[in-house]
Amino acid sequence: MMDRRAFLGAATSATAFFRMPRGVASEGKPEIAFTFDDPTTRDGAGLEWRELNRRILEALSRHSIQAVLFVCGMRVDSAAGRELIASWDHHGHLIGNHSYSHLFFDDVTLGEFEADSFKNEPLIKSYANFTRLFRFPFFKEGNTEEKRDGMRALLRQRGYRIGRATIDASDWAVNTRLEARLKQTSNADLLGYREFFLQHIWERASYYQSLAQRVLKHPVRHTVLLHHNALNALFIGDLIEMFKQKGWRPVDAQYAYGDPVYDRQPRILPAGESLIWALAKEAGGYERELRYPGEDDRYEKPKMDALRL
Repeated sequence: MMDRRAFLGAATSATAFFRMPRGVASEGKPEIAFTFDDPTTRDGAGLEWRELNRRILEALSRHSIQAVLFVCGMRVDSAAGRELIASWDHHGHLIGNHSYSHLFFDDVTLGEFEADSFKNEPLIKSYANFTRLFRFPFFKEGNTEEKRDGMRALLRQRGYRIGRATIDASDWAVNTRLEARLKQTSNADLLGYREFFLQHIWERASYYQSLAQRVLKHPVRHTVLLHHNALNALFIGDLIEMFKQKGWRPVDAQYAYGDPVYDRQPRILPAGESLIWALAKEAGGYERELRYPGEDDRYEKPKMDALRL
């Protein structure tokens, strides 16, 4: 399987901690926060990792957005990795836990998964903006009741909330194709990848927004899953602009996770996927449209092949 996807303590009240981002009321606009998985010191698409990292941070700063970086320890367990995380912490972004080894929960025991998940904590807990949000690798939260409920209980015991996203997507798959093209042709035209990326994220955001409205009957503060990669280094600014132009309001991740919807614990098996997907599965009546897995490269590959991307 391809590598996909790579709170504050309970004593802190949501009212005191979570805040509106810069600005005032959202005036009914859909709200969206940006979350990034798997920071790495690997170069990509001809960009040295520091340049790649700088571009993402500068785009977020330009739009006055506070994001959350979900750190997978094995990718940053080095001096360079600490430098990378420190740069996000310095810019005020939240630092969350994404396990150490990015294990596929279905393939290991609860004990093995627990040990690996909290092995990551010493690498990140000293940062000023460390937050007890845990994002499951691959968005898989357990294929048995024992794993699902056991890990949820362990996270609660340690003061964690689950760092779910309402909008799942496959930016990682687009990035893989973009990097492969640049290895073949270093000066390749990347416009097609940009357009596909923006359209893909917009399609997925529109779908999960529609599903949320039908299942929950009320607005949610959306979070979109993205990755710390070359694709976003090149085009995250364009993505944020796209959402603004389409009437969505970018918000801080800290504020988004203050929405009570993120405390819902869908009792489905296998557990995981987008939070909205999981709530629709739990509600019932949406089986015909809930593909499994919710997002994967298998869905985008034929489209990209047809476009010769």
